[in-house]
Amino acid sequence: MIKRITPLVLLVLLAVGCGKNSETTPQEFIVEYEKFVLDNGLEVIFHIDRSDPVVAVSLTAHVGSAREKEGRTGFAHLFEHLLFLESENLGKGGLDKMTARIGGSGANGSTNRDRTNYLQTVPNDALEKMIWAEADKLGWFINTVTDPVLAKEKQVVKNEKRQGVDNQPYGHTSYVIDKNLYPEDHPYNWQVIGSLDDLQNAALPDVKEFFRRWYVPNNVTLTIVGDFDMDQAKTWVKKYFDEIPEGEPIAPLTPRPGEVEAIKKLYHVDNFARLPELTMTWPTVEQYHSDSYALNVLTDYLSSGKEAPLNLVLVDDKKLTSNVRMYNRTFELAGQVQLSVRAFADKDLDEVAVAIEEAFTKFEQEGISEKDLARIKAGQETNFYNALSSVLGKGVQLAQYNIFAHNPGFINEDIQKVLAVSTEDVMRVYNQYIKDKNYIATSFVPKENLTAALEGSEKAEVAEEQIVMGAEESFDASIQASYEKATSSFDRSTEPPYGKTPEVKIPSVWDDSLANGLKVYGIENHEVPLVQFNMVIDGGQLLDDPNKVGVANLMAQLMTKGTENKTTAELEVAIEQLGASVNVYTSTESTTIAVNTLSRNYNEVMDLVKEIILEPRWDSVEFELAKQSTISRIRQLEASPEMVAQNEFNKLIYGEGNIRAQNILGSIKSVEAITLDDLKSYYEKFISPSVTRMHVVGDLGKVNILASLQNLTTAWESKEVSIPAFDAPVRLDSAQVFFYDIPDSKQSMLEVGYPALASTDPDYYPAVVMNYILGGGGFASRFTQELREGKGYTYGIWSSFEGGKVAGPFSIGSGVRSNVTYESAQLVQDILSDFSSTYSPEDLATTQSFMIKSNARAFETAGAKLNMLENISEYGWDADYVKDREKIVKEMTVERIQELAGSYLDPNKMIWLVVGDAKTQLEGLEKLGFGKPVLINQP
Repeated sequence: MIKRITPLVLLVLLAVGCGKNSETTPQEFIVEYEKFVLDNGLEVIFHIDRSDPVVAVSLTAHVGSAREKEGRTGFAHLFEHLLFLESENLGKGGLDKMTARIGGSGANGSTNRDRTNYLQTVPNDALEKMIWAEADKLGWFINTVTDPVLAKEKQVVKNEKRQGVDNQPYGHTSYVIDKNLYPEDHPYNWQVIGSLDDLQNAALPDVKEFFRRWYVPNNVTLTIVGDFDMDQAKTWVKKYFDEIPEGEPIAPLTPRPGEVEAIKKLYHVDNFARLPELTMTWPTVEQYHSDSYALNVLTDYLSSGKEAPLNLVLVDDKKLTSNVRMYNRTFELAGQVQLSVRAFADKDLDEVAVAIEEAFTKFEQEGISEKDLARIKAGQETNFYNALSSVLGKGVQLAQYNIFAHNPGFINEDIQKVLAVSTEDVMRVYNQYIKDKNYIATSFVPKENLTAALEGSEKAEVAEEQIVMGAEESFDASIQASYEKATSSFDRSTEPPYGKTPEVKIPSVWDDSLANGLKVYGIENHEVPLVQFNMVIDGGQLLDDPNKVGVANLMAQLMTKGTENKTTAELEVAIEQLGASVNVYTSTESTTIAVNTLSRNYNEVMDLVKEIILEPRWDSVEFELAKQSTISRIRQLEASPEMVAQNEFNKLIYGEGNIRAQNILGSIKSVEAITLDDLKSYYEKFISPSVTRMHVVGDLGKVNILASLQNLTTAWESKEVSIPAFDAPVRLDSAQVFFYDIPDSKQSMLEVGYPALASTDPDYYPAVVMNYILGGGGFASRFTQELREGKGYTYGIWSSFEGGKVAGPFSIGSGVRSNVTYESAQLVQDILSDFSSTYSPEDLATTQSFMIKSNARAFETAGAKLNMLENISEYGWDADYVKDREKIVKEMTVERIQELAGSYLDPNKMIWLVVGDAKTQLEGLEKLGFGKPVLINQP
């Protein structure tokens, strides 16, 4: 039964908006919702959004790592994994298999200290199926967890930890901070992902006890947001959830801040770091505490922007780093302010610490101005709208407020607290939580530069996993569980039917061309008061001198570093005062100017974009800083196994002499040789409207957009730009294994593939269709099912056809645990060899169902619409090209898939690259049968 129904409530946002005079302008933004509670305590929130025929379903349990026991850490995150695997009525594969059939976004979830959520966006004809499936997780799941299933998923989670923590530069920073910021009995003392030992020791009774304590209706919120019938959905929720029994009462936890009795300095020698990094952490307050809003403003002001005190001192004056990060992290029980500085390679962290104190003193003397306060609030408004620009985003936000503020309508109070922050509040919280207060200081330093650590630091305790061959337990996760099914008042074993087939709404596209050659494409959309647009200028890295790669990248960086009439700081302030963001970046084939703005400020933002394009400042000081920053990034990427794999794979695919083989950043040698004149020359020759395509999505129509561009027609002079054509890469005659040694790497990165197809090739999209079951379909794919779900070798594996204007590679990528490197590569080889002969009519049906039904959500977000416009402008496709692709999918046959597999999935002609620990893994790879592996980085 439904216990109570609250009346329809309007969430009204009176958000700050800043125009040219930085005046606060109220703007009403309404989100309607309805909340009701079942007799068993399940809290349900509905919100209707008719913009697309999709619905987002989120199940959020008020349990994270803070509810775990010492010695049993990582359980909350482990359940995030387990609940996708199986339930009594969905069977093996659970929600993941159903997702593929119904065209869902890919069932996903996340865990933090305080909550675990499960979320997905689906076509609205699958809503009853999703409600049925989510109820099965809560009431008909735990019996399906067996010892083999638990053993396999523990391996997956351990691989996730290796990939995201153990094998990453600075990956252990949070571990060291939290162990010292929070006492041992504090629930934030350990990491959300847990320890490898605790995960390994997790036993089935422990797991079942955890589920039955926390995964009960009275500890869960269900949100449904999108285009659906509210009365019908209410009936379904009652039908599928009502008989799940209420759990024991759950007492709320009391907020408890971290404790730092004296300044504590710790250091760690990081195997993957190439630059020293200092992180300082102060204990603060929990989320929604009145002081948390001023702390958010404080950290933003101190570190973000050219004139931020920390940047002025550490970046501009002392030249210790190119970037300072400071932010306030808040959770249910406590908060912490963190300040991180990754110094240049030749700098000492004691210098950094002195400079930080100097920056703080500067702030104490000058404070924060009303203008800067308004600027920061404007950015917060834009971020707020961005978070609500999808049905999933709205669902997540409603659940967040419901659980932690005990009211979905807190959205209004929340934003009012943001707007109420004063300059006095900002200074007050600085004095209360930062000035002269104790903190934790962690120095993470490269192994060859131990002296860079703060003086007086003691060695941090960090458990480093040893690579031991054959150390993991064996299991067979395919064994079916034997159990007595949980009871129900009706038969839940039959999947509910589809509802009415949604009508796919292909956005209406308009286009035009200016007299100077600039082409403009747009989609009008009024869901949120934002406009997102980009200008894609063809050329990018392809126009670099192959002997001086990095010019295009540096030129892009400098375009936002001031204009003829504005310094870097003045330009930044002008953009941020409007609540906008303007970013310029370079890719292999283009340079992009990307803009996000409140629609009411679009014209003023466009005026600034015109300045950026037409009047670059070419500031010599900013140029030198950009060079230093780029060289530091190159140094750091040299130690990231993932980036090493990507860079080395490109070299092997494209070959020497092809600029696509080189990193866009360039090399240390090439960047050091670049001059400011090189950037000016690139700009003058290649930044032209004749090779520029503008794409606009948002709260303004064609007339407004074109009117804003009229003076650009005459001011931006067109020139002829010839983009070099490089020879298409060729395949190897026979497969070869290459190895790049990163000593003591906890995982091996696999990159496998060869040159394949351009996006315009007739076989390209059919090959994408073929790849869905191979490695493009997430949990529906063979690679994931075999290497992750079957063996527990990896956290994730994928394959894709990259496409592009010329033949891009087909590639397979994964991080696998080091001690099964050969076994993983061999399994990939077997799957490729057997794919054609084992591809079934059922595989084709799954592919067709997903790729056709998923079109219902293909254009939901602004980003998806921008991507659609880019495809139309770049490849000359029709505005309804999705219909052409749908026809390809519908007409696909098993025989055609087998033909494509024969042409594009031959493992005996592929490049097999492994980045990992050579002393333990290199020799075994010879068993693949492709000859003796070639060690790329010979000592």
